[in-house]
Amino acid sequence: MNRNPVLPSLTLSTEPKALRSVDLLVSQTYSGHGFLALDALPRVALEAAVCAADDGFSWAVNTFFDGVVGGEPRLKMNLGLKGQMHLLCQRCMQPCLVEIDESRQFVFLANEALADAFPMENDALEPLVMSAQFDLLGTIEDEILLSLPLIPKHPEGVCQPAALGSGADDSMHQGETIKKPDNPFNILKNMKKKE
Repeated sequence: MNRNPVLPSLTLSTEPKALRSVDLLVSQTYSGHGFLALDALPRVALEAAVCAADDGFSWAVNTFFDGVVGGEPRLKMNLGLKGQMHLLCQRCMQPCLVEIDESRQFVFLANEALADAFPMENDALEPLVMSAQFDLLGTIEDEILLSLPLIPKHPEGVCQPAALGSGADDSMHQGETIKKPDNPFNILKNMKKKE
């Protein structure tokens, strides 16, 4: 006798609004894939130097129940992300293309306390809290932000460091004599001469 019943599977909508509220408390699994432009990802869009037509991220999700020895099966989720966006190169201060190709696996737990207590050494699985209104779009956005480089740069040799001063500032000071600030010890020296 099969003790693992076949659960219904639902295909996720590709609409960003629908991805904001996925019911994980029902006994079913989800799968889906789509493309999100930067305008559907407001927190990611804030990081963009420019928004090119091809910028955005393809996503693929599937959930499944995994048996746990001596306990209830746990809901897990595979998330794949692939895409690109333009960030500000910290060397030349011009837009540079950053590509992302990531996959993550998550385990859903009943509450925040269980998620906080989840063993950190198991970095293959990231804990999330199960909800009747799980924000899948927010999780996709979080994972994109975590995948972005801390210091984006063009590949070595592609760009030159940005100049420290701007031409406008330099032209303002041409022909001017820059006065050095007074040395505070000169005041003491002058006071001693008066005595």
